[in-house]
Formats: sequence, C-alpha cells, structure tokens
Amino acid sequence: MKFMILVKADKDSEAGKLPDEKLIVKMGKFNEELVKAGVLLAADGLAPTSKGARIKFGAGKPQVIDGPFTETKELLAGYWMVQMKSRAECIEWFSRCPGEVGEIEIRQVHDAADFAPALTSDEGRAALAAEQAFRAKAGAS
Repeated sequence: MKFMILVKADKDSEAGKLPDEKLIVKMGKFNEELVKAGVLLAADGLAPTSKGARIKFGAGKPQVIDGPFTETKELLAGYWMVQMKSRAECIEWFSRCPGEVGEIEIRQVHDAADFAPALTSDEGRAALAAEQAFRAKAGAS
C-alpha cells in the first residue's frame, strides 16, 4: 500500500523559516532509516504559500489565486511518499518521526484499480487501462 504523509504548515514554515540544523540532522537520520528499509518513495519540503498559487474550478474559466494563503491549519509544509504493508505499519514508522516537525497526517493513496467500480462505460474502462499503463511505464504502481 502506498501512503502520503503530509506535514502540516505552521507560522514559521509559512514565513519561509527553514528548520534548524538539529532538526535537519534528525530528519536526515529518520529518512535514512526509511531508505534502508526500502519504503521511502519520495520526500520533500514545500516552499511557503507566498510562492504558490491555487486554481479554483467552477463555472467558466478556472480562477488563479496567488498565495499567500492565511488559514495555516489547512496548509502543508512537506510530505513523504512511502510504500508500506499496512496503515498500522505506517503509523508505527511515523510515530518515530522527530516531533519537532509538528503535526503530520497519514493518507492512503488510491491505486488506479481502486477506481474500477466507478467505471461503467467502455470509455471509462479504457481511461483506467491507459492510466494503469502510464503508471507501469513510470514505475508508479
């Protein structure tokens, strides 16, 4: 199972303040453990929302909204993408994450096949097959 672990933003990350050296070293060690276990797929910190944008879709033309965004409880400061055997294993691993990162959220990532029950047309099934072929070629399961 693939999981994305989301690191919640705070006022410091939104101000563009980078973690201190002590946390960087701790995170490096934690990430190294994930790599040695063969479960880490990707991990990155995110720039503050002042450097980002949102695209809002609705009726008519998509609306681009430049950052910064003010509600920090809904913002992200980074992520990990991991491959684990179960949700319980993921929770066990990330319970060992350095606490200075603040709050994290664990979310299972849908596999392309998870969408199959919603597909009732030949067009939908063809789209799923194309998605699965793309993921296989990209090595993304």
